[in-house]
Amino acid sequence: MENLRIATAQFENASGDKAYNLAIIRELSAKAAQQGAQVVAFHECSITGYTFARNLSKDQMLALAEPIPDGDSIRALTQIARDYDIVVLAGLFEKDAQDRLFKAYVCVGNDGLIAKYRKLHPFINPHLLPGDQYVVFDLFGWKCGILICYDNNVIENVRATALLGADIIFMPHVTMCTPSPRPGAGFVDPALWQNREADPTSLRLEFDGMKGRAWLMKWLPARAYDNGVYAVFSNPIGMDDDQLKNGCSMILDPFGDSIAECRQLGNEVVTATLTPEKLQQAGGHRYRSARRPDLYRDIIGQAHVAQQKVVWLTTDQQ
Repeated sequence: MENLRIATAQFENASGDKAYNLAIIRELSAKAAQQGAQVVAFHECSITGYTFARNLSKDQMLALAEPIPDGDSIRALTQIARDYDIVVLAGLFEKDAQDRLFKAYVCVGNDGLIAKYRKLHPFINPHLLPGDQYVVFDLFGWKCGILICYDNNVIENVRATALLGADIIFMPHVTMCTPSPRPGAGFVDPALWQNREADPTSLRLEFDGMKGRAWLMKWLPARAYDNGVYAVFSNPIGMDDDQLKNGCSMILDPFGDSIAECRQLGNEVVTATLTPEKLQQAGGHRYRSARRPDLYRDIIGQAHVAQQKVVWLTTDQQ
């Protein structure tokens, strides 16, 4: 394997406006290519918008969703990949021939679709069905996987993807600045976003504190470190429907160190160089080799009833 240049991006998406979002994806892909990136990754539902979907009926979801690979958005991504000679990863809602709905994330090159992944733990809309498989694919000689947002919080998913051979795991999100039982969590006032040019400090304190980056850095580096993989985290910034998101898109190496991060209070793309040597040097490589599955195969694999009930609160429920 040779060194690989990967970019991660953040931008303020428009709810339901695929043409606008694809235009921003095109703009940031061009900037990534100028930085020498061979691959650029965008956030969960970056093509469609995300949080607004909690209020959509099944008919409205079907009107928003697209078939993959035959939908217009995949064709648009393919053209972007061709125009800038860059591989593009982005998210959207998918519908299949039976009108089943999924949260999808795609990898597209200049010849079209390279890989598609369906979120294993979707919850923004009750009509979304869960995916049922992990995905590992090749990019420039590197093995890559995808896990969308909450999928990464179930740590078995990250370990399984790494055990399937992934050197890099793309982790598209729409996260942070959302209430939870955790102390310090909660929404960030949209007024701070509107006033960000006059008062960036107040916004940055909220974005970097326990509502945002400080929480993220409790667990995200551990996913890369424990599994000895590169993690490519992508997240929106700005208003997503009525909720403010804080970006912090970043790339972490197998040591759990951030090697590139978006820090602007606006649309941005950053690029990092991934080197294969770190995959063997990192502790996670040794830990995986030292596993004793005979001790815990039956424990980890035991049957249970999943009790995931995740609800996105609206601003008036804070």
